[in-house]
Amino acid sequence: MSEHQQLQRRLGVFDATSIGLGSMLGAGVFVVFAPAAGLAGNFLVLAVLVAGAVAYCNAVASAELAARYPASGGTYVYGRKRLGEWPGFLAGWGFVSGKTASCAAMALTFAHYVSPGYAVPVAIAAVVALTALNLFGITRTALLTRVLLCVVLATLVFVAAAAIVGPHPAGVMSGGTAGAGGSGGIDGVLPAAGLMFFAFAGYARIATLGEEVRDPARTIPRAILAALAGAFVIYLALALLLQNHLSGGRLSATTAPLLDAVLNSRLAAGAPLVQAGAAAACLGALLALITGVGRTALAMARERDLPAPLARVGGKHTVPFVAELAVAAVVIFLLLTTDVMTVVGFSSFGVLIYYAVANAAAYTLPEHPAHGPKWLNVAGFFSCLMLAFTLPPASVLGMAAVLAAGAAVRFVVLRLRR
Repeated sequence: MSEHQQLQRRLGVFDATSIGLGSMLGAGVFVVFAPAAGLAGNFLVLAVLVAGAVAYCNAVASAELAARYPASGGTYVYGRKRLGEWPGFLAGWGFVSGKTASCAAMALTFAHYVSPGYAVPVAIAAVVALTALNLFGITRTALLTRVLLCVVLATLVFVAAAAIVGPHPAGVMSGGTAGAGGSGGIDGVLPAAGLMFFAFAGYARIATLGEEVRDPARTIPRAILAALAGAFVIYLALALLLQNHLSGGRLSATTAPLLDAVLNSRLAAGAPLVQAGAAAACLGALLALITGVGRTALAMARERDLPAPLARVGGKHTVPFVAELAVAAVVIFLLLTTDVMTVVGFSSFGVLIYYAVANAAAYTLPEHPAHGPKWLNVAGFFSCLMLAFTLPPASVLGMAAVLAAGAAVRFVVLRLRR
């Protein structure tokens, strides 16, 4: 990698933690509790605990690896270094392809909040604006992330207050385990944990920025664990409050659980604040996604697993401008040509495979910290696979096809190079 121009180390612990927490507190927090409650019913809190435990395994593995290999690319780099080219490629390709589709979905979600009648043009404008901001350097990205994160945190505090003051419906926890259709229960805990897990997955963005963090051996582990701890406390508190405030059926039936919680309280006049918070969360998550995908594409291009021009770094702020622009172009193409809200489901499978590779790579490290023993990597690896294969078959088959297509192209390219 020495022949490539390097990115500059500008981020401290606070900036890196803000980016990670901003990624986790994205639009998902405003919608994920409803489908999770539909699957797990009154066991929603257990699903959050399971998702948090799996996320902790993955966070520890990512922190260990990022401290040892502080370069852009995250698990793509770790997989190549510790396991070989093919595991690294599968992790990187799954992340880039899945999260690019997620970028389009996040942009469209933002547009539906602020201007549903002009959703696609507004979504494209958001992608263009945030990409332009990224080209001004990672410190500008971190600054806007902090601003958006403050808006989201204020919104979540308001929702919590609304859920506490009530009024609460009668019989909130009655009847055992029923969800929206009466089918949610203990059997749905793992699928619900699979949904909740992706609300935790934003700490990967910290690892993908490894080349832009000051003192990475100290900063990255602290930022990853701090961001995860903050998100876990917030999600667990929201799950408890929402289940207490809305009946199991009402929680799982709504498409906007946090907004519903406010509308069914004495603080209903503050509903516009929730909508503004959801829009800010979408922008924050989209900003972090574009940044993370661009850095992973940069790393893959450096190893010639993606076209070499994507590895170019330049400009006054030393950013991977070709990769950033390429990601934006693909996202805009998806917005114009596909129903992105239906094609992003397969990215869930890709992210779990990404973290399975991270756990396998961390297992091979010669030393492990006291809070991350070797057996935790084994638990994380099998937990990721377990959650991945509890996803709907269409999601599994969709990403499996994308991974297979990428592997086939790489195999042909390698044969031609030889």
